[in-house]
Amino acid sequence: MRRAPRDTEATSRSVTRRALFMGGCMAAMVGALGARMRFIGVEQADEFRLLAEENRVSIRLIPPARGLIQDRNGKLIAGNEQNYRVVITRENAGKTDDEVKEVLNRLSHIIPMTAEDIADAMKELNPKVNSAFVPITVAERLDWDDFSKVAINAPALPGVTPEAGLSRLYPRDFDFAHIVGYVGPVSEKDLQDLRDKQQETGENIDPLLMIPKFQIGKIGVEKWMEDTLRGTAGTKRIEVNHVGRVMRELDRQEGLKGKDLRLTIDADVQNFVQARLGEESAACVVMDVNNGDIIAAVSSPSFDPNLFVRGISSADYSALTEHDHRPLANKVVQGAYPPGSTFKMVTALAALEAGVIDENTVVRCPGHIEMGGIRFNCWKRGGHGPVNLKRGLSESCDVFFYDIGQRVGIDKMAETGKKLGIGVRHDLPMSAISEGKMPNKAWKLERYKQEWVIGDTINASIGQGYVLATPLQLAVMASRIASGKQIAPRIIHSVNDIAVPIPAVEGLGLDGSKLRAVQMGMFEVMNGPHGTGRGSRIADDSMRMCGKSGTAQVRNFSDAEKRSGATKNENLPWKLRDHALFVGFAPADAPRYAVSVVVEHGGGGSLVAGPIARDALLRALTGGMPPLTAYPADQRPRVENLLNTLQLRLPDGTQPAPSKV
Repeated sequence: MRRAPRDTEATSRSVTRRALFMGGCMAAMVGALGARMRFIGVEQADEFRLLAEENRVSIRLIPPARGLIQDRNGKLIAGNEQNYRVVITRENAGKTDDEVKEVLNRLSHIIPMTAEDIADAMKELNPKVNSAFVPITVAERLDWDDFSKVAINAPALPGVTPEAGLSRLYPRDFDFAHIVGYVGPVSEKDLQDLRDKQQETGENIDPLLMIPKFQIGKIGVEKWMEDTLRGTAGTKRIEVNHVGRVMRELDRQEGLKGKDLRLTIDADVQNFVQARLGEESAACVVMDVNNGDIIAAVSSPSFDPNLFVRGISSADYSALTEHDHRPLANKVVQGAYPPGSTFKMVTALAALEAGVIDENTVVRCPGHIEMGGIRFNCWKRGGHGPVNLKRGLSESCDVFFYDIGQRVGIDKMAETGKKLGIGVRHDLPMSAISEGKMPNKAWKLERYKQEWVIGDTINASIGQGYVLATPLQLAVMASRIASGKQIAPRIIHSVNDIAVPIPAVEGLGLDGSKLRAVQMGMFEVMNGPHGTGRGSRIADDSMRMCGKSGTAQVRNFSDAEKRSGATKNENLPWKLRDHALFVGFAPADAPRYAVSVVVEHGGGGSLVAGPIARDALLRALTGGMPPLTAYPADQRPRVENLLNTLQLRLPDGTQPAPSKV
């Protein structure tokens, strides 16, 4: 037999080695694929099963807990309560409007939802309004039974998720409505304001604010301290299946809770003053004359801010807006009133500082003065006779101030008024703070294109005419007269228990002896034998007060009306009656607190506003119910009856109860 050629034999061996190599590679590949298939099919079976069902991983923001607001002693004013709600996400609920609406209709058979609720939800779910991945709240404040029903029926409700969150709560409702304000859903106007701010400053908009119905402060401290109270959002990754049901939460990163605020307000004093004002259309401010802490700032009547958080009804809102006592207005800072005779200290200090009078200067009061053919009357038609500064203040002689007002002139009066805080916007975290009005010659020329006339000065000298002041400004004025310093009001005591520094307080730049002369006149108002405020005096020598009442007209009356007696408050409709005002401080020897009271259309300041101011001061000074021993003996039975009828809160602040002296 012939042997194969040597080269054929070599080729055969080469093919065999190549085949073995290729076979080995193929075996390795098959092994790798087998291992991979086992890994996928066994070890990752659950994960890929979910992926096969078209699961989605979604990242959602977690709203942080809003910071608490407390009074100066740590009593809760604004807090958070558990809120069971239901949200729906458009991208998981359906591809068409009909599919989404069908889900909402199913939901309406499980929890209470009206056709209007469904229509509102469909508007929010419109991709042109909100992105399809943004959860929309369709129901909140559910009870546990309804919340559980939604959770149980979740498989039949694609895109619907029951959630437990927090909602704002104001446990002291009416007492702090005007100070703290309330929260509400972010509106389009809010977003536009933020966009405008972003264009100006380049500051990014907090993504929390893009969450539909996310609540932010609307007025008061809640609004002006929003950035402090809001906190920082957290995030969570959730997995939902092809029908939009949440399968699991993959991970979570908690946000930062908002910072807590402590106010300077004493909740118990605030509640007492609120009860004391009753249903009057009025305002009262109690202020520490040493550091500017506002102890109470009450506007009456008030309202329940919880109504706005939960969604106020049209009927409730109409009742508030149509009420002639304007319960929604914060009269403490928004109400600007003619200060009446409470302004006479400004006129007196201006004249003393200018050197046109001293405390012994005498002016004769015949009951009126004539100027330019116009008669300006004193409140005492028969006149006061010879009057010096002390008597002018204690008996509130108008003619005395007409005279010294002309001597000093409006520009000096305006300069002194602003030193005392009139016509100055005091910066506090409250809404719509009024600047009031402290006019001078230049102001009238600019505002009305008219020259200032002597009649304007005469009116201004007794706090009428163009002069306007808020209750807050009047309290600042009283504090500055009491202390001789530029006391500025403040309402934020601390942030996260870190005290807010109190700026160094400078003097007013007024002569001390002249300031004391005015203080002595205010002392005589309350304690002198003929003082106009004597009926509202404090009988306890350790707490005697200095004060000044005022009665401000709201319209001018003709001579015929005056002669007929039509100007008497009891003969006038409520809206045409005089405003009643009072300012004061106590104790006289070492002042601690100042007070201002304005009762709209209340009549006489000494009869109406003075007693309220006295009670508020006594409540702040004593730290408890005003003791009957602080009142004149003949007034005690009436005062006891009045104090016992006040509806005050229990120590825990949760519910009112009759007070006992």
